[in-house]
Amino acid sequence: MLFITNREPKGSIKTTKKSKPFQFDLDKNAPANSVFYCERSGARKYSEIGSGSFMKRLKDSPSKQILLFIHGFSNLPEDHIFPRVEALQLTFDAREEYLVEVVPLIWPCDNDFGIIKDYWDDQKAADQSAFAFSRVLQRFMDWRSQEPEEAPCLKRINVLAHSMGNRVLRETMNKWDKYDLASGVPLLFRNTFLMAADIVNEALEEDGTGRLITDASRNVSVYFASDDLALRSSKISNLKNKVASRRLGHTDPEDMRAVPTNVYAIDCDNFNNRYDTPKGHSYFLEDDSGKLGKVFEHMFTSIKTGRVTVDDARNRRHIL
Repeated sequence: MLFITNREPKGSIKTTKKSKPFQFDLDKNAPANSVFYCERSGARKYSEIGSGSFMKRLKDSPSKQILLFIHGFSNLPEDHIFPRVEALQLTFDAREEYLVEVVPLIWPCDNDFGIIKDYWDDQKAADQSAFAFSRVLQRFMDWRSQEPEEAPCLKRINVLAHSMGNRVLRETMNKWDKYDLASGVPLLFRNTFLMAADIVNEALEEDGTGRLITDASRNVSVYFASDDLALRSSKISNLKNKVASRRLGHTDPEDMRAVPTNVYAIDCDNFNNRYDTPKGHSYFLEDDSGKLGKVFEHMFTSIKTGRVTVDDARNRRHIL
């Protein structure tokens, strides 16, 4: 499995031309200034391979499309992230082999005890990770165009951001636009899936902090559930810090008329707690019987066709 991280490793952070062992330092949750392009060959077996080899591996992969996965808060590599990515990859392969290669972007969640402390530490880490991951997006743009003597890579790129991973994506787009681009973000993503998004529900509006996500995407699918207990706790935590707005993953966008026409609202309230008991927060894989879930099938169709299925096309809403 290939992965990208700005989580600081043990030992030297210097990148070499040859592959070298890589080991996460889980006691450090400050985002590194460097970005590490790596491969996981087994549990706790990692190597840094460099951006050139990494991009060549993606280009040579038999998979037709790429899905970047940005995890949520309080997630550690071996405990949470890699098992979830493996499950997601297996689920895609079961549906259609070689359609998608899932690539996680790992940012430095906290390793402390206590959810509230982790939540605020992780918010800071999410914001600070934007500087590193904006460079990753620029690297993907360079890779797509390639040097004149090389054929460009035509693989489509999709992104799935879960929970606080949406905050990472939002801030990454803003920093990319501010520091690397001349006049707005390019259309980089075919599909952007905002899953149980822990950002305010006005974020995608014209003057919202997440508007650039819609500019960089052909389609933006917002998956939400009103009884998501994790986001209910998030709202309470944010209220204590005078952030009163509801979360995007708890409701649909505040006003669908105020967001671009490539934004779709997907209601997952009918099953989210059955798929992820009792929190109802991670509901994008299999259902409670182990079969391919409703959200996964909806995402799969969007990736396969480049179009988002909705019952109410006029209002761009869908109930799963």
